Amino acid sequence: MLAFALALLAICLVTNPASAQLFGERPPPIPPGLVPDVPAGGAISLAPPSGAGSAPNLPTPLTQPPVAAVTPPVGSPLTAVPPPPASQGVLALTARFGTDLPVINSGLVWRVYSDRPDASGAFKLIREDHGATPNIVVPPGSYVVHVALGLVSAVRPVTLKAETVREAFVLPAGGLRIEGRVGTSRIPQNQISFGIYKGSQFEATERAPLVSNVAAGDVVLVPEGTYYIISNYGDANSVVRSDIRVQAGKLTDVTITHRAAVITLKLVGDKGGEALANTAWSVITPGGDVVKESIGAFPRVVLSEGEYRAIAKNEGKVFERGFNVVNGVDGEIEVLAR
Repeated sequence: MLAFALALLAICLVTNPASAQLFGERPPPIPPGLVPDVPAGGAISLAPPSGAGSAPNLPTPLTQPPVAAVTPPVGSPLTAVPPPPASQGVLALTARFGTDLPVINSGLVWRVYSDRPDASGAFKLIREDHGATPNIVVPPGSYVVHVALGLVSAVRPVTLKAETVREAFVLPAGGLRIEGRVGTSRIPQNQISFGIYKGSQFEATERAPLVSNVAAGDVVLVPEGTYYIISNYGDANSVVRSDIRVQAGKLTDVTITHRAAVITLKLVGDKGGEALANTAWSVITPGGDVVKESIGAFPRVVLSEGEYRAIAKNEGKVFERGFNVVNGVDGEIEVLAR
């Protein structure tokens, strides 16, 4: 039983597909100034809006701002559990963010397993429930109960007789929501993504991301603790790393600021002329490192502020031009084909 319980604890390291959106090809960058800002001020509820359809059902105790403590509810006794059928027992299950914090009222996945493997060596799943405080009816016996909320989970062996057994779990989970900005402009959601890593960026050990390709505005539920975020704006060299702290029962909002701009490249016969098609581009640093390569008449690329050279190859000829990227100043770089 102990080995099985330890194995289930590893689930807390498995990424939650509902908390992170996987990205394929990203569309061409959109200047941040074209994205409307979110109105400031006021509390933000994580509960989905009415009629949201596919919106995730997230725990409502997590609220904005992150510095506000979650207040335990007053006078919320546990619902009375009806007597179990003859020769059956009831597992009355609850979970909290902390001993003195409210009962978690959504987003939980409960699983009850046999405590012994079958002939194939697998532990049989007896019941699964997605309720906040389920009453699970099962025959008397020994079981292993597992509960998960996002990337946080807990497991416990339970022995049940023909009666009701109440089990309360503590899941020290916190919410993490991230957005990116250039200056005061919000970066378009589909042009920035985030990876979340356990610990600090200054620790010397190599680690795989706890969650990859998190979209801006998504809420990721993680265990209480220290994390660092790697933010990628576009697919070139605008990368920012940030350490953050997540507390149980709270939503932590993080804004990551990039110093970059969206640059459009054009190879033209004359200044202000039409861009030449079938042009191969390379953007390099003054030291000769290749930052971005692409093919097209006017590719757009997000570049961190600094000095660069644009090299254009068209019909066997090579043309180039040096240019500077200024933080937040989007623009066009024309290379003359002469």
